[in-house]
Amino acid sequence: MKARIQEPNAETLHFPDTAGLRNLLGEQDKHLRLLEKLAPVKIGARGNDLSLSGEASSVRLIRDLLVQLYGLIEKGYPLFPQDISYAHRILAMDGKADIGRIFLDKVFVSAKKRVIAPKSVAQKLYIDAIRKYDMVFGIGPAGTGKTYLAMAMAVSALTEKKVSRIVLARPAVEAGERLGFLPGDLAEKVNPYLRPLYDALFDMMDMDKATALIHRGIIEVAPLAFMRGRTLNDAFVILDEAQNTTSEQMKMFLTRLGFGAKAVITGDVTQIDLPQEKTSGLIEAEKILRHSERISFVHFSELDVVRHPLVQEIIRAYNHLDRSQGKATP
Repeated sequence: MKARIQEPNAETLHFPDTAGLRNLLGEQDKHLRLLEKLAPVKIGARGNDLSLSGEASSVRLIRDLLVQLYGLIEKGYPLFPQDISYAHRILAMDGKADIGRIFLDKVFVSAKKRVIAPKSVAQKLYIDAIRKYDMVFGIGPAGTGKTYLAMAMAVSALTEKKVSRIVLARPAVEAGERLGFLPGDLAEKVNPYLRPLYDALFDMMDMDKATALIHRGIIEVAPLAFMRGRTLNDAFVILDEAQNTTSEQMKMFLTRLGFGAKAVITGDVTQIDLPQEKTSGLIEAEKILRHSERISFVHFSELDVVRHPLVQEIIRAYNHLDRSQGKATP
């Protein structure tokens, strides 16, 4: 591939592989039109050449982005529009970022044949930390993949027989509701709180297989209160929505870890639903444990959101509001 500089704000890129270029362009050049929305650059396609024109900095960014995306395609990566948006976001933050090192780090292939891989720098740091450390905290806003990637790593570890079981826990605390006012027995009361964990699990595994593993006790989905008094050996344990644990609950959970076990704790400290007089166990745990060399804390921001683009904008707006009101923003 060769780049020929025509003038300060224009370049031409040559892509020798016609099939690879076709994938880069997308159906009816939709990938190019997306890039033109992401940056003030005009892109034209002729034969195996792409011409770029616009602001010098934007032309450099899109040039580097196209070269890296083409490299992904050459390695067999199936390029989707959302990948282009994520890659643009990464390079816009760090022009020297290696998109391939992030996107090609395959975590797991789900039951739906989707390759689960990191889509941001923080997500890459997160899965690397889970591989390296026995206890990892993932802290950040909704939609950043904290629970989803942890679930993928857990199912991968179970499949590869690195652990003998998976334990998924969540505090039964939500905004505006109390268990006592919900109908049914205890299991029926807590089930709605565990639904997001089931949803993520069934996205990783065939529902019948996952249900069979749950019945056999190999996968356990339970409210946090059910962890008391237990020792979890040879298990991959995930505590979701940890911002809603009390100090006592967090201490209880962290001391359940047994031999051969790994724990991932996720939460969003901007969405605490505890009574005001209660201290979030997640916030306290970071203060107490952040200097431990055997525990990793990975922080996510709105830049790591992998949901609808509006979610990123909404989180940014709320963070701005918090700062204007003098509230602490992580």
